[in-house]
Amino acid sequence: MAALMIQGCGSDVGKSTLVAGLCRLFTNRGLTVRPFKPQNMSNNAAVTIGGGEIGRAQALQAQACRTPATVHMNPVLLKPQSDIGAQVVVRGVVDSTLSARDFQGRKAALLGLTVESYQSLRHEADLVLVEGAGSPAETNLRANDIANMGFAHAADLPVALVGDIDRGHVIAALVGAHTVLDAADRDRIQGFLINKFRGDPSLFDAGRREITARTGWRDLGMAPWLAAARALPAEDAVVLERRAGAEGGRVKVVVPMLPRIANFDDLDPLRREPGVDLRFLPPGEAVPGDTDLIVLPGTKSTLADLAFVRQQGWDIDILAHARRGGRVLGLCGGFQMLGRRVADTEGIEGAPGAAPGLGLLDVETVMTGSKTLRPVEGQLVGGGAFAGYEIHLGVTTGPGLARPMLRHADGSPAGAVSPDGRVAGAYVHGLLDRAEARAALLRPFGVSSEGGDQAHHVDKMLDDLAAGLEQSLDIAAIERIAGL
Repeated sequence: MAALMIQGCGSDVGKSTLVAGLCRLFTNRGLTVRPFKPQNMSNNAAVTIGGGEIGRAQALQAQACRTPATVHMNPVLLKPQSDIGAQVVVRGVVDSTLSARDFQGRKAALLGLTVESYQSLRHEADLVLVEGAGSPAETNLRANDIANMGFAHAADLPVALVGDIDRGHVIAALVGAHTVLDAADRDRIQGFLINKFRGDPSLFDAGRREITARTGWRDLGMAPWLAAARALPAEDAVVLERRAGAEGGRVKVVVPMLPRIANFDDLDPLRREPGVDLRFLPPGEAVPGDTDLIVLPGTKSTLADLAFVRQQGWDIDILAHARRGGRVLGLCGGFQMLGRRVADTEGIEGAPGAAPGLGLLDVETVMTGSKTLRPVEGQLVGGGAFAGYEIHLGVTTGPGLARPMLRHADGSPAGAVSPDGRVAGAYVHGLLDRAEARAALLRPFGVSSEGGDQAHHVDKMLDDLAAGLEQSLDIAAIERIAGL
């Protein structure tokens, strides 16, 4: 069995995308490939076929391998719900909520569990591609590390280190990592990759030679800025300010950027619609007066983000928009915000408390310790098939549920719609992935959907990404390092 760990010089250098592209490349060559990430930190999560919860990036990488996602592909998932603490998900199930400091003390106990999950994948695959988290050069986090070099040593893995040239100082990033790593960690690194290059690649030939001369690491190639990579679901919310739909689209859709926004890839299908101008609204900006649809997205902490909505004055904008006859859609935590009240008296998602919702739907939500994790499919009440998943805390009740937004395949109703039909909400993530569902959403605006399911689009982008990496990276050297 072959394996390779992809680590990076920081977050958002493209590790997740590179692993997804390499997963598809080697899968297309007929190998059985599995993705793995020992520890992830993200509020973008997906539900596995067994009802567990893993990082969205590993679900995408599983799709690249053309295999169902399992909890072993990401055994430890941290879901931030405050500036200093996160919910800890272990093998798909909520384990605890810990401060960053307390989690440092817990990591040593989790290392063996991550290795066991890795070994379970190793026995079923020809190749396991492992993704690190953050950077191994964060030496202050090296003790008890389970995300980068600590895991690489425990599983005896060769490492390729990725530098992001788009953000600059890539020579310093790679050479600096070589400088600060201790000898044992440094020796794990068998080569380096440059990612996100724009322009004539020969212009950086001297830079690549300098990195090799200063580190002794093998040059494994330089990936260009690939359009396919930008079209894939993102994991880190840092990308949101760079995301927008078609300029000049007839339908303006605005999504407030909540501090604890979760599963924002729910909106990716709308970015592809030529008739839609999709905008993520940053803090400090008001909802534009010509907005057609406001989407309140998912959140890891509904009460905290509801308070942030009020701090920004977005509640006033949303209510004014609704009074003018504008449409509003709430997804998961956004659905909860649209109700009359949200209560978390036990402090499940943060500090205990309760607050009035926006009052646009006649429902209320009480947070409970039991988490709903399940794939779902069915029909929107107004027409259009959907398929997605639910991943949420809280039980929502109230008269508004008598006007459901959708029906599951078993006929059970879900979600709610306001009496005038202009405000709606549901717990389903991936609600707009199917072309039929998007067509139903856009129909009231007189705009047709371009068609095509999101899964098919992502699948094509994965093939395009794999082709781009095959042309730009030294795949033969990567195979040798991985042991193929």
